[in-house]
Amino acid sequence: MTRHEEFQIGNVFAESCPSRLFLSRISNKWALLTVDVLGDGALRATELRKRLEGISKKVMSDVLGDLQDLGLVERTEYRRFPPHVEYGLTPKGYSLRTVVAQLDRWVEHNYG
Repeated sequence: MTRHEEFQIGNVFAESCPSRLFLSRISNKWALLTVDVLGDGALRATELRKRLEGISKKVMSDVLGDLQDLGLVERTEYRRFPPHVEYGLTPKGYSLRTVVAQLDRWVEHNYG
């Protein structure tokens, strides 16, 4: 892989650009809220559901799977007693969280 290929820039305005699919997968409310919540640190699924009031188990599972596929969230299994799984942001996820947190705070101050 050349340096240019590794850091290829997309064009979300072009119908055929893969960046548009990436944008569509991160732009739903649950994905954005999940990224913002996980910016405070890794959480177990149950803790995440408590923070994201109103999300169903299935939707949360789907969102976490999408975010993992996109390289934004990592899943860590702990096999000690009691065994559990935590979800946290990757470095790429933290870079998105910076933008998402600004958007969330803007919405909180300007929704009316």
